[in-house]
Amino acid sequence: MLSICSELGLNRGEIDRLGVVWAKSAGRGGGVKNLLVSHMLDTAAVAERFWDTYLAELVKRALDEAAGGRGKGRRLFAWICGIHDCGKATPAFQRISRAEASVLSPAGLSWRESMVTAQVSREWSHDKAGAFLLRQVLRKAGWSRSAIGWICPQVSGHHGKLYAATPSDMTHAMGEAQGQGAQWAAVQWHVVEVFTRGLGFESVKAVMPQEIPPRGMQLALLGFVVAADWIASDAEYFRGIPDLDRLSMAGARRRAGRAWAAARLSGGLRGLESPQGDVVAARFGRPARSSQMMAVDMARTMGGPGLLIAEAPMGEGKTVTALACAEVFAARFGLSGVFMGMPTQATCDPMFTNLRAWLAKVQPGAEDDAVLLHGKRSFNREWKAIRAGDWATADARFRSVDELSEDCCARQGPADFVLGPKKGLFAHYVVGTIDQLLYAATRTRHVMLRTAGLAGKVVILDEVHACDVYMSQFLCEALYWLGQAGVPVILLSATLPPAQRARLAEAYMSGAAPGRTVVLPDPGGYPSVTGVWAGMDAPLVDSSNPYRADWPINIRVLPEPPARTGGARTPAAVLEAPTVDLLQERLADGGCVLVIRNTVGRAQRTYEQLAAAFPNDRVILHGQLRTAARAERTETLIDQLGPDGSRPRPARLIVVATQVAEQSFDVDADFLITDIASMDLLMQRIGRVFRHLTTVRPGHLQQPAVYITALTPGPAGKPPKFEYATEFIYGRHLLLRTAAKVLEASETGGSWSIPSDVPRLVADVYGDQALVPGGWKAVAEQAAADWASKQQTRADAAVPFLLTRAGEHSANLDGLHYAATEAPTEDHLAATVRDGDMSIEVVLITRDHIGYRTLTGDHPLGPNGAAADIHLDTLAGDTMRLPQRLTADAVTSLAPLDSWTGHPWLRNTRALILDHTQLTGALGNFDVKYDDTIGLTYTPGS
Repeated sequence: MLSICSELGLNRGEIDRLGVVWAKSAGRGGGVKNLLVSHMLDTAAVAERFWDTYLAELVKRALDEAAGGRGKGRRLFAWICGIHDCGKATPAFQRISRAEASVLSPAGLSWRESMVTAQVSREWSHDKAGAFLLRQVLRKAGWSRSAIGWICPQVSGHHGKLYAATPSDMTHAMGEAQGQGAQWAAVQWHVVEVFTRGLGFESVKAVMPQEIPPRGMQLALLGFVVAADWIASDAEYFRGIPDLDRLSMAGARRRAGRAWAAARLSGGLRGLESPQGDVVAARFGRPARSSQMMAVDMARTMGGPGLLIAEAPMGEGKTVTALACAEVFAARFGLSGVFMGMPTQATCDPMFTNLRAWLAKVQPGAEDDAVLLHGKRSFNREWKAIRAGDWATADARFRSVDELSEDCCARQGPADFVLGPKKGLFAHYVVGTIDQLLYAATRTRHVMLRTAGLAGKVVILDEVHACDVYMSQFLCEALYWLGQAGVPVILLSATLPPAQRARLAEAYMSGAAPGRTVVLPDPGGYPSVTGVWAGMDAPLVDSSNPYRADWPINIRVLPEPPARTGGARTPAAVLEAPTVDLLQERLADGGCVLVIRNTVGRAQRTYEQLAAAFPNDRVILHGQLRTAARAERTETLIDQLGPDGSRPRPARLIVVATQVAEQSFDVDADFLITDIASMDLLMQRIGRVFRHLTTVRPGHLQQPAVYITALTPGPAGKPPKFEYATEFIYGRHLLLRTAAKVLEASETGGSWSIPSDVPRLVADVYGDQALVPGGWKAVAEQAAADWASKQQTRADAAVPFLLTRAGEHSANLDGLHYAATEAPTEDHLAATVRDGDMSIEVVLITRDHIGYRTLTGDHPLGPNGAAADIHLDTLAGDTMRLPQRLTADAVTSLAPLDSWTGHPWLRNTRALILDHTQLTGALGNFDVKYDDTIGLTYTPGS
């Protein structure tokens, strides 16, 4: 650095001042303070490592374009990452450590302590100060206004929030905090200039970008600034350097090399050749179906990264389609990984296996870096085996013994870096809930880390129809930003209403090609695929035949007795009699049936009433089970009833479930009994019947049938009645339109042709054409008006949390976090994207006269609940999310046990304490009971 100082003509005093301005105190520098220029060089060196071994080619091309040509983006990227802390060259920061500040005044850098108080230092934090000061420096250097406009937020936002360009409350005290006087101004300039020359630039002016990246790419870049800063702040690898004469970029690169080796961040998919021929056959061992080949052909035809929407029947193989298209996109456009967003945690687990199997074929060894990203991943056997280094167990679900690597000891699994908070999406291959994507559309702290994690990936979202109107606001916002960042997105659905398809395409294109109006032609068939991208002449739309011929599914209504008779509650045995009688008749000679109820309470009631008739042939699955129990049951059912079941198919089995069975639950039932739901979700449930061609069924169950419950036909010409909770969940409007189609088929003894009728039925229910019988008209019109009003209210409720404010059309990121949402926990963040429904997670424990015990295994925890490490897995398996009705009481009356305060996980987990013998307890105004067969039940207390 001294040679650079000499070349710049700095005098002794200027060099001395530059040599005392610090970035990391001795306490954070491994016992030795780290000079500001040193930390900036360290961060730039880490950025070079990101460029050389991590960033996708698509991201690097965008930065090359910004820098003015191929190969120029690397140094610009390193400069942007390193310049982030320039605002530490101010009294507001330098005063923070008395020990480090003591040498500044002798060097000529002083301030009035009475003016630079602790409060002023907080208000004039170094991220804000850096953007303000850098703006002055870059203007002096001759930068253009637009270039300054997008670079400065990379500094102001590196602590996770993006402020306005200039604080509105600038005062004289803040001027003092900035550093008044020629000596402070000079050292601020010299920090930028010396750092810039250390990277090899001739001058600060020579750094100026030539193009302005889209805001989506700017936000992703800021995420990499944050990540590079975090790595360069690790004192284990970046021990402080207090002497200016010991600084060099070569030294910073050596330090960064050691830190990078420890971080173990891989490069993802690299050097892929565009796959030729049948990609599905090459990766999955069977010829592509016509719908899959159609989608792959479109991925090969699209003129750039864009949005591909694949719609196909349940069981058609849409995830195989998506992965085949993802490989084509990755090879064509220089992408390094895949994010697969699933509707629920339970649906993530089998998809994780599928993703790893695909990666093992595409780029052997890549499967070791795959990450399962949801709160209950520690209960997934495959993930647990990976974390434990047990590769034989981890790979067992998709590899034969002969294919297992003998050198398994060299395999390390995902890097620890990506397992830390907020960094999961930095893994190149991720399976997580769709919430992980929706979080990237919220105006929350560190949102840029999520955008950076998605940049350079192919984003695949399954079951997108499952997003309600509130969640769809975040989905559309995410698509807008992904379109801006040039991230290709693949959306999968079996039942996508035409208006929703158009809305999703419009959202993506509003980011990819602002101002472009997109009109989607009707696909004209089913399955179908739609593709849009920036620069297109027109959307691509195609359709094909499904892999299997239509089969008629008989639709029948199974009426239930009224819930009350003469003011008295109808007994459960009477309410469930129609279902029990039907099952006794149809399962007399065996068979496997799926019964779906719309609430846990109804599912539990059905399950209990089946006890006498079917004591050993039934299982229940819903969300009010222990996490471990639910995971085990899901895995067992998929093994028994899935396409490649590892266990024999039962001779007779009744699966009673809630909505957990309608999304990515790959089981095949012989017939279905289901509560009515909106038509798209009803089709999802029907997709679990006769799902696989290879299933061997009893002779009397060769014709698929669906029985609809929670629906009671009205008198002639009158509208039907719906079970109370069902109408509350789905709304009268869609239920009436769905019921019109159901009753039409049931009353005429008709059937639906699946899959060809699916798009027509969904479009009819979600369309605006008259559909219900004349006698229902008045009721239906009022229901439609109520529904429209409620939909608008829910859509409006999402607006304050969206990343882009209404009417915002900025070229840069300044002020993006104005009025930002604070989400202190993952539960709060989930509530933000799910209409405020913050479900509370609790761990179930018991208590007797001695003290606390685990629910499972009956392990003693002592009188204070002290959790020994050997019991943590058990406690984690005994967690569950409470139903919404219990949430308010849980917030006010439940808390972690006193002895859990120091534990990183348990300190934030509330304990639901049950009597050791009866497994009963109290929660606010409710009496609760847990049974490991049927789960949690609750009743109002006496």
